[in-house]
Amino acid sequence: MLSIIGINHVALYVAEVAQSVEFYEKIVGLTPLARPAFDFPGAWFKIGDAQELHIIGIRTEPVVSGSRSNHFALEVSDLDAWEAHFKATNTTYRPPKFRPDGVRQIFLQDPDGYWIEFFSRKGNQLI
Repeated sequence: MLSIIGINHVALYVAEVAQSVEFYEKIVGLTPLARPAFDFPGAWFKIGDAQELHIIGIRTEPVVSGSRSNHFALEVSDLDAWEAHFKATNTTYRPPKFRPDGVRQIFLQDPDGYWIEFFSRKGNQLI
């Protein structure tokens, strides 16, 4: 029987690797990982326990991304703490709103224009 174990990584094609590294380390709080010696620029980050974000450099095409189209979502334990972090780092983000299932979410864009959803299932549902 065919089965999928899980998602291993998300890859984003970026214009400036250094700018993306700074954003994903300082704003998103991801931990860098060792990356094989590919013949193109990039960086890898740890997401949660078993997932990764792979940054691939030298993007020249426009990014097509939107909060209702191409984006990725990060589940967090405390959305209020993330909002406070975004405010403290002067990061532009969309204010929290409730999804139709009652879960609160915040969206922000990375330096290339990719949308990232932050959401929490814990303690943030509509009553």
